[in-house]
Amino acid sequence: MHLVNKKAYLAILIGVITVSFSAILVKLSNAEPGVIAFYRMFFSVLLLTPVFFLYYRNEITKLSLKDWCFTVIAGIFLAFHFILWFESLQYTSVASSTVLVTLQPLFAFAGAFLFFNERITKSSLISACIAIAGSFIISWGDFKVSGMALWGDFLALAACALVTAYLLFGQEVRKRLSIVTYTFILYSMSAIILFIYVLIQGESFGPFQSSEWIYFLLLAILPTLLGHSLFNWSLKWISTTFISMAILFEPVGASVLAFYILGESLRGSQIIGGTVVIAGLALFIWKGNRERGIRKKA
Repeated sequence: MHLVNKKAYLAILIGVITVSFSAILVKLSNAEPGVIAFYRMFFSVLLLTPVFFLYYRNEITKLSLKDWCFTVIAGIFLAFHFILWFESLQYTSVASSTVLVTLQPLFAFAGAFLFFNERITKSSLISACIAIAGSFIISWGDFKVSGMALWGDFLALAACALVTAYLLFGQEVRKRLSIVTYTFILYSMSAIILFIYVLIQGESFGPFQSSEWIYFLLLAILPTLLGHSLFNWSLKWISTTFISMAILFEPVGASVLAFYILGESLRGSQIIGGTVVIAGLALFIWKGNRERGIRKKA
Protein backbone atom coordinates (compact mmCIF):
# COMPACT_ATOMS: atom_id res chain seq x y z
CA MET A 1 0.00 0.00 0.00
CA HIS A 2 2.92 2.31 0.78
CA LEU A 3 4.28 1.68 -2.73
CA VAL A 4 0.86 2.46 -4.24
CA ASN A 5 0.75 5.76 -2.33
CA LYS A 6 4.15 6.68 -3.73
CA LYS A 7 2.87 5.91 -7.24
CA ALA A 8 -0.22 8.05 -6.59
CA TYR A 9 1.93 11.02 -5.51
CA LEU A 10 4.11 10.50 -8.59
CA ALA A 11 0.96 10.43 -10.72
CA ILE A 12 -0.14 13.78 -9.24
CA LEU A 13 3.28 15.28 -9.99
CA ILE A 14 3.08 14.07 -13.59
CA GLY A 15 -0.50 15.36 -13.77
CA VAL A 16 0.49 18.87 -12.64
CA ILE A 17 3.33 18.96 -15.19
CA THR A 18 1.16 17.75 -18.07
CA VAL A 19 -1.77 20.12 -17.41
CA SER A 20 0.75 22.98 -17.28
CA PHE A 21 1.39 22.36 -20.99
CA SER A 22 -2.22 23.10 -21.96
CA ALA A 23 -1.94 26.90 -22.27
CA ILE A 24 1.51 26.61 -23.89
CA LEU A 25 0.24 24.31 -26.66
CA VAL A 26 -2.74 26.60 -27.31
CA LYS A 27 -0.41 29.60 -27.59
CA LEU A 28 1.85 27.71 -30.01
CA SER A 29 -1.06 26.84 -32.30
CA ASN A 30 -2.18 29.23 -35.05
CA ALA A 31 -5.64 27.67 -35.37
CA GLU A 32 -8.87 29.31 -34.18
CA PRO A 33 -9.84 28.65 -30.51
CA GLY A 34 -12.94 26.63 -31.50
CA VAL A 35 -10.90 24.46 -33.87
CA ILE A 36 -8.21 23.83 -31.24
CA ALA A 37 -10.89 22.86 -28.72
CA PHE A 38 -12.61 20.55 -31.23
CA TYR A 39 -9.47 18.65 -32.13
CA ARG A 40 -8.47 18.38 -28.46
CA MET A 41 -11.77 16.63 -27.73
CA PHE A 42 -11.85 14.71 -31.02
CA PHE A 43 -8.41 13.15 -30.53
CA SER A 44 -9.22 12.43 -26.87
CA VAL A 45 -12.31 10.48 -27.98
CA LEU A 46 -10.33 8.62 -30.67
CA LEU A 47 -7.71 7.54 -28.13
CA LEU A 48 -10.36 6.44 -25.62
CA THR A 49 -12.51 4.54 -28.15
CA PRO A 50 -10.61 1.19 -28.20
CA VAL A 51 -10.43 1.03 -24.39
CA PHE A 52 -14.10 1.97 -24.00
CA PHE A 53 -15.45 -0.58 -26.50
CA LEU A 54 -13.18 -3.38 -25.32
CA TYR A 55 -13.76 -3.07 -21.56
CA TYR A 56 -16.45 -0.55 -20.60
CA ARG A 57 -19.18 -0.41 -23.28
CA ASN A 58 -21.73 -2.24 -21.08
CA GLU A 59 -21.65 0.60 -18.54
CA ILE A 60 -23.53 2.82 -20.94
CA THR A 61 -26.74 0.99 -20.00
CA LYS A 62 -26.51 2.51 -16.50
CA LEU A 63 -27.39 5.96 -17.82
CA SER A 64 -30.95 7.17 -17.31
CA LEU A 65 -32.62 9.86 -19.43
CA LYS A 66 -31.70 12.40 -16.72
CA ASP A 67 -28.07 11.23 -16.86
CA TRP A 68 -27.99 11.71 -20.64
CA CYS A 69 -29.45 15.21 -20.30
CA PHE A 70 -26.95 16.15 -17.60
CA THR A 71 -24.05 14.75 -19.63
CA VAL A 72 -25.11 16.70 -22.73
CA ILE A 73 -25.35 19.90 -20.66
CA ALA A 74 -21.96 19.18 -19.06
CA GLY A 75 -20.52 18.64 -22.55
CA ILE A 76 -21.89 22.01 -23.71
CA PHE A 77 -20.37 23.81 -20.72
CA LEU A 78 -17.02 22.03 -21.20
CA ALA A 79 -16.98 22.94 -24.91
CA PHE A 80 -17.55 26.62 -24.26
CA HIS A 81 -15.10 26.58 -21.36
CA PHE A 82 -12.39 25.58 -23.81
CA ILE A 83 -13.51 28.13 -26.41
CA LEU A 84 -13.44 31.03 -23.94
CA TRP A 85 -10.22 29.95 -22.24
CA PHE A 86 -8.38 29.41 -25.52
CA GLU A 87 -9.75 32.75 -26.73
CA SER A 88 -8.43 34.44 -23.56
CA LEU A 89 -4.93 33.23 -24.40
CA GLN A 90 -5.10 35.28 -27.61
CA TYR A 91 -5.26 38.48 -25.54
CA THR A 92 -3.62 37.90 -22.17
CA SER A 93 -0.55 36.05 -20.91
CA VAL A 94 -0.31 32.40 -19.90
CA ALA A 95 0.36 33.44 -16.30
CA SER A 96 -2.72 35.68 -15.97
CA SER A 97 -5.06 33.28 -17.77
CA THR A 98 -4.06 30.13 -15.88
CA VAL A 99 -4.15 31.85 -12.48
CA LEU A 100 -7.67 33.19 -13.13
CA VAL A 101 -8.92 29.81 -14.38
CA THR A 102 -7.78 28.21 -11.10
CA LEU A 103 -10.41 30.30 -9.27
CA GLN A 104 -12.81 27.41 -10.00
CA PRO A 105 -13.20 26.45 -6.30
CA LEU A 106 -14.66 29.90 -5.62
CA PHE A 107 -17.22 29.55 -8.40
CA ALA A 108 -18.13 26.10 -7.03
CA PHE A 109 -18.50 27.69 -3.60
CA ALA A 110 -20.83 30.38 -5.02
CA GLY A 111 -22.83 27.75 -6.94
CA ALA A 112 -23.26 25.60 -3.84
CA PHE A 113 -24.50 28.64 -1.90
CA LEU A 114 -26.93 29.81 -4.61
CA PHE A 115 -28.34 26.46 -5.74
CA PHE A 116 -27.82 24.07 -2.79
CA ASN A 117 -28.22 26.52 0.12
CA GLU A 118 -24.84 25.61 1.60
CA ARG A 119 -23.88 27.94 4.45
CA ILE A 120 -21.03 30.43 4.15
CA THR A 121 -18.45 30.27 6.93
CA LYS A 122 -16.39 33.26 8.00
CA SER A 123 -13.11 31.57 7.08
CA SER A 124 -14.43 30.65 3.60
CA LEU A 125 -15.52 34.22 2.99
CA ILE A 126 -12.17 35.65 4.12
CA SER A 127 -10.11 33.24 1.99
CA ALA A 128 -12.40 33.87 -1.00
CA CYS A 129 -11.92 37.62 -0.61
CA ILE A 130 -8.13 37.14 -0.51
CA ALA A 131 -8.20 35.14 -3.77
CA ILE A 132 -10.51 37.68 -5.43
CA ALA A 133 -8.22 40.53 -4.31
CA GLY A 134 -5.35 38.72 -6.03
CA SER A 135 -7.37 38.48 -9.26
CA PHE A 136 -8.02 42.24 -9.09
CA ILE A 137 -4.27 42.88 -8.74
CA ILE A 138 -3.62 40.79 -11.88
CA SER A 139 -6.45 42.47 -13.81
CA TRP A 140 -5.36 45.98 -12.79
CA GLY A 141 -1.81 45.24 -13.92
CA ASP A 142 -3.08 43.87 -17.24
CA PHE A 143 -5.40 46.88 -17.69
CA LYS A 144 -2.40 49.20 -17.40
CA VAL A 145 -0.69 47.17 -20.14
CA SER A 146 -3.72 47.15 -22.51
CA GLY A 147 -7.48 46.96 -22.55
CA MET A 148 -7.27 43.76 -24.63
CA ALA A 149 -5.25 42.05 -21.89
CA LEU A 150 -8.05 42.91 -19.46
CA TRP A 151 -10.57 41.45 -21.94
CA GLY A 152 -8.50 38.26 -21.96
CA ASP A 153 -8.68 38.17 -18.15
CA PHE A 154 -12.48 38.52 -18.32
CA LEU A 155 -12.69 35.62 -20.80
CA ALA A 156 -10.54 33.47 -18.49
CA LEU A 157 -12.92 34.19 -15.58
CA ALA A 158 -15.93 33.32 -17.75
CA ALA A 159 -14.19 30.08 -18.76
CA CYS A 160 -13.65 29.35 -15.07
CA ALA A 161 -17.38 29.78 -14.36
CA LEU A 162 -18.25 27.40 -17.22
CA VAL A 163 -15.89 24.65 -16.06
CA THR A 164 -17.53 24.87 -12.62
CA ALA A 165 -20.96 24.42 -14.21
CA TYR A 166 -19.67 21.40 -16.16
CA LEU A 167 -18.39 19.81 -12.96
CA LEU A 168 -21.66 20.46 -11.09
CA PHE A 169 -23.74 18.81 -13.81
CA GLY A 170 -21.33 15.90 -14.26
CA GLN A 171 -20.63 14.95 -10.64
CA GLU A 172 -23.81 12.89 -10.16
CA VAL A 173 -23.39 10.99 -13.44
CA ARG A 174 -19.73 10.29 -12.65
CA LYS A 175 -20.73 8.42 -9.45
CA ARG A 176 -22.38 5.66 -11.52
CA LEU A 177 -19.74 5.30 -14.22
CA SER A 178 -16.04 4.53 -14.49
CA ILE A 179 -13.74 7.39 -15.45
CA VAL A 180 -13.23 5.87 -18.94
CA THR A 181 -16.95 5.60 -19.71
CA TYR A 182 -17.82 9.01 -18.29
CA THR A 183 -15.02 10.87 -20.08
CA PHE A 184 -15.69 9.01 -23.34
CA ILE A 185 -19.35 10.11 -23.34
CA LEU A 186 -18.57 13.61 -22.05
CA TYR A 187 -15.77 14.26 -24.55
CA SER A 188 -17.90 12.85 -27.38
CA MET A 189 -20.74 15.25 -26.52
CA SER A 190 -18.30 18.12 -26.23
CA ALA A 191 -16.67 17.26 -29.58
CA ILE A 192 -20.09 17.24 -31.30
CA ILE A 193 -20.96 20.66 -29.82
CA LEU A 194 -17.58 22.05 -30.89
CA PHE A 195 -17.96 20.59 -34.39
CA ILE A 196 -21.30 22.40 -34.77
CA TYR A 197 -19.79 25.61 -33.32
CA VAL A 198 -16.88 25.56 -35.78
CA LEU A 199 -19.27 24.99 -38.72
CA ILE A 200 -21.50 27.91 -37.63
CA GLN A 201 -18.48 30.18 -37.14
CA GLY A 202 -17.13 29.21 -40.56
CA GLU A 203 -13.74 28.31 -39.10
CA SER A 204 -11.42 25.98 -41.00
CA PHE A 205 -10.92 22.33 -39.99
CA GLY A 206 -7.74 22.28 -42.08
CA PRO A 207 -5.50 21.63 -43.86
CA PHE A 208 -2.84 22.52 -41.32
CA GLN A 209 0.91 22.18 -41.11
CA SER A 210 2.15 19.02 -39.42
CA SER A 211 3.14 21.03 -36.33
CA GLU A 212 -0.52 22.01 -35.77
CA TRP A 213 -1.63 18.36 -35.76
CA ILE A 214 1.11 17.60 -33.23
CA TYR A 215 -0.19 20.39 -30.95
CA PHE A 216 -3.77 19.06 -31.21
CA LEU A 217 -2.65 15.52 -30.42
CA LEU A 218 -0.47 16.63 -27.51
CA LEU A 219 -3.42 18.61 -26.06
CA ALA A 220 -5.43 15.38 -26.08
CA ILE A 221 -2.64 13.25 -24.58
CA LEU A 222 -0.94 15.53 -22.03
CA PRO A 223 -3.45 17.77 -20.19
CA THR A 224 -6.59 15.77 -21.07
CA LEU A 225 -5.91 12.03 -20.91
CA LEU A 226 -2.74 12.09 -18.80
CA GLY A 227 -3.28 15.15 -16.61
CA HIS A 228 -6.89 14.96 -15.53
CA SER A 229 -7.10 11.18 -15.79
CA LEU A 230 -4.14 10.80 -13.42
CA PHE A 231 -5.80 13.16 -10.92
CA ASN A 232 -8.97 11.05 -11.04
CA TRP A 233 -7.01 7.79 -10.71
CA SER A 234 -5.16 9.16 -7.65
CA LEU A 235 -8.41 9.91 -5.82
CA LYS A 236 -8.56 6.27 -4.70
CA TRP A 237 -5.51 6.77 -2.46
CA ILE A 238 -5.00 10.56 -2.11
CA SER A 239 -7.49 13.05 -0.67
CA THR A 240 -9.37 15.46 -2.92
CA THR A 241 -7.97 18.34 -0.85
CA PHE A 242 -4.36 17.35 -1.55
CA ILE A 243 -5.08 17.02 -5.27
CA SER A 244 -6.89 20.38 -5.32
CA MET A 245 -3.88 21.97 -3.62
CA ALA A 246 -1.51 20.31 -6.10
CA ILE A 247 -3.51 21.67 -9.06
CA LEU A 248 -2.86 25.19 -7.72
CA PHE A 249 0.71 24.75 -8.94
CA GLU A 250 -0.51 24.59 -12.57
CA PRO A 251 -0.14 28.39 -13.04
CA VAL A 252 3.39 28.17 -11.63
CA GLY A 253 4.35 25.38 -14.01
CA ALA A 254 2.63 27.10 -16.95
CA SER A 255 4.40 30.39 -16.20
CA VAL A 256 7.81 28.70 -16.06
CA LEU A 257 7.13 26.89 -19.35
CA ALA A 258 5.84 30.14 -20.92
CA PHE A 259 9.09 31.86 -19.95
CA TYR A 260 11.33 29.21 -21.51
CA ILE A 261 9.18 28.22 -24.52
CA LEU A 262 7.28 31.41 -25.40
CA GLY A 263 9.62 34.02 -23.92
CA GLU A 264 6.86 35.48 -21.72
CA SER A 265 8.19 37.33 -18.70
CA LEU A 266 6.28 38.02 -15.48
CA ARG A 267 5.32 41.50 -14.35
CA GLY A 268 5.26 42.52 -10.69
CA SER A 269 1.44 42.64 -10.66
CA GLN A 270 1.26 39.06 -11.98
CA ILE A 271 3.71 37.74 -9.39
CA ILE A 272 2.01 39.54 -6.48
CA GLY A 273 -1.55 38.88 -7.70
CA GLY A 274 -0.83 35.25 -8.54
CA THR A 275 0.74 34.63 -5.15
CA VAL A 276 -2.27 36.21 -3.41
CA VAL A 277 -4.72 34.14 -5.49
CA ILE A 278 -2.92 30.86 -4.79
CA ALA A 279 -2.60 31.70 -1.07
CA GLY A 280 -6.31 32.55 -0.85
CA LEU A 281 -7.34 29.37 -2.68
CA ALA A 282 -5.01 27.21 -0.59
CA LEU A 283 -6.51 28.68 2.59
CA PHE A 284 -10.02 28.23 1.17
CA ILE A 285 -9.47 24.54 0.34
CA TRP A 286 -7.63 23.75 3.59
CA LYS A 287 -10.18 25.50 5.82
CA GLY A 288 -13.10 23.97 3.93
CA ASN A 289 -11.71 20.47 4.34
CA ARG A 290 -11.01 21.06 8.05
CA GLU A 291 -14.55 22.34 8.70
CA ARG A 292 -16.07 19.35 6.87
CA GLY A 293 -13.96 17.05 9.04
CA ILE A 294 -15.18 18.76 12.20
CA ARG A 295 -18.83 18.45 11.08
CA LYS A 296 -18.38 14.72 10.39
CA LYS A 297 -17.00 14.12 13.92
CA ALA A 298 -19.83 16.11 15.52
